Amino acid sequence: LLRSRMSANEAGAAGAMRTISTGEVGYQTAAFEDADADGVGDYGSLASLADPDGAGATPPFIDAVLGAGSKHGYNFTVVVTAGGAAAPPAYTCTAVPAASGRTGFRQYFVDESGVIRFTADGTAVTVASAPLN
Repeated sequence: LLRSRMSANEAGAAGAMRTISTGEVGYQTAAFEDADADGVGDYGSLASLADPDGAGATPPFIDAVLGAGSKHGYNFTVVVTAGGAAAPPAYTCTAVPAASGRTGFRQYFVDESGVIRFTADGTAVTVASAPLN
């Protein structure tokens, strides 16, 4: 029973990573934030994806539960790098089990490339990890 619950959590976390990746593209395209005012929008935090305009008037890109950073027995973290003259905007998102071995084993990663990556051996997930098929 625990093994099937962990599999369901892992599948849910992978799906949430797809949702975050898609939400980031929409958020950047809508240019809710543009730190250097160059017309190329920046990516958003989880809270920004859940409430893009900060007033609740704009439909969210992700649900409020995911926007709070925890869903499917996983903790999600987004790190945003604002665009500028030296580099384009970027983001990374990681998902790690809230209780490794109980809520899941796999760790997930996605960045602006949209490629979801994972590890299943307990090592930290990075851009160099294997892609999810």
